Amino acid sequence: MKKIKNITCIGAGYVGGPTMSVIAQKNPHINVTVVDLNVERIAAWNDSDLSKLPVYEPGLDAIVAEARGRNLFFSADVELAIDQADMIFISVNTPTKTYGKGKGQAADLKFIELCARQFAAVAKSDKIVVEKSTLPVRTAEALKSILHNTGSGVKFDILSNPEFLAEGTAVTDLQNPDRVLIGGESEEAIQALVNVYAAWVPQEKIITTNLWSSELSKLVANAFLAQRVSSINAISELCEATGADVNEVAYAIGKDSRIGSKFLKASVGFGGSCFQKDILNLVYIARSYNLHKVADYWEQVIIMNDHQKERFADNIIKTLYNTVNGKNIAFLGWAFKKDTNDTRESAAIYVADHLLDEEAFITVYDPKVSAEKIYADLDYLGTRSPEENRRLVKVVNDPYEACNKAHAVAVLTEWDEFKTYDWQKVYDNMYKPAFVFDGRNVLDGKSLKENGFALYSIGTDK
Repeated sequence: MKKIKNITCIGAGYVGGPTMSVIAQKNPHINVTVVDLNVERIAAWNDSDLSKLPVYEPGLDAIVAEARGRNLFFSADVELAIDQADMIFISVNTPTKTYGKGKGQAADLKFIELCARQFAAVAKSDKIVVEKSTLPVRTAEALKSILHNTGSGVKFDILSNPEFLAEGTAVTDLQNPDRVLIGGESEEAIQALVNVYAAWVPQEKIITTNLWSSELSKLVANAFLAQRVSSINAISELCEATGADVNEVAYAIGKDSRIGSKFLKASVGFGGSCFQKDILNLVYIARSYNLHKVADYWEQVIIMNDHQKERFADNIIKTLYNTVNGKNIAFLGWAFKKDTNDTRESAAIYVADHLLDEEAFITVYDPKVSAEKIYADLDYLGTRSPEENRRLVKVVNDPYEACNKAHAVAVLTEWDEFKTYDWQKVYDNMYKPAFVFDGRNVLDGKSLKENGFALYSIGTDK
């Protein structure tokens, strides 16, 4: 059995950084090196000030402090790390294609291929290559084709080990996972990775499958979770039309053991790097096999999610007397969920874009997302010029400043701190009537109404 002494991870982002930090913490005898071409990101991982880590996750700073410099290293020297590694994790971005065949649905695998070609060029000894990025089923086939035809005599064993962590609870998810999934063809390679996780994960939680089952399982898991969110959001609209309360409906059906209560929280819509991308990927794969009914079924999850964001923005416009032109809208939250600084596919981006089309002024406060990131998210859409985005959108570091002289407040992220604000102070400094649009159903509706607010909560009149 090959003993793993050195692990390299390609990609120091939201998956690679936390995952490797926990692996290093739990395996002090293994040297773990995380590499990235982004020199600034690597510098942030190495910063002595742990509050400047590029990824915000509760508890991550303590783990990095424990392992960094002992057996956890962050480097921009990709080739050296590849050469020294016994096992290489691929944790690079696989965004949805914005060009060519499959545009808007298929995963863009150019970074995966570049990794494979770099391994082939640099490696002088046998390696175990682990797919950690979320990939479409059969991606390993392409990796094998590239790596097994190098002519160098180096043996590459390919494993699939999809992540199932949730941003905001990544450390907890990594330290106490529901399961660890490993797919592969080489029993020796599979066991080598099993041994890494077995340092802290009970054997019964480590599942081994073939490559293709592992690759597909990640897409399917995210599709099922996103489906639940879109399902309850569809019901939220029905609740508003009938006078039912979506929170009460969700609680009632969640008590059914066949259904369960998780992912039944109505909201302005799901975001993040995985759900939308993975469902679109699943849709594309289904269509590539001529499974059009299957594709249509899963695509509806995305359609419903987009509808929910548009519906939320339209309701703000309708409530504010059918115009937001020149009006000040305060956004509380920009991250796609609480306890993370990740904004990928955040509902806030698209709600803001809709309101900006109507010439609204938006002031944003988020406790963990920088102004640079917020402007970059809006610029990426290409809806208007960067200059126009900066004219219409202001980013502040104080929530009360964001709400000062606002015509409405929109809650777009479920940060716990929003519940603790002095909402009477917020009310006193807003234009009247003072509207609050709670896109995450996190505020105390009864208290807000007593303060004088006109409140809109998704799926309820409370």
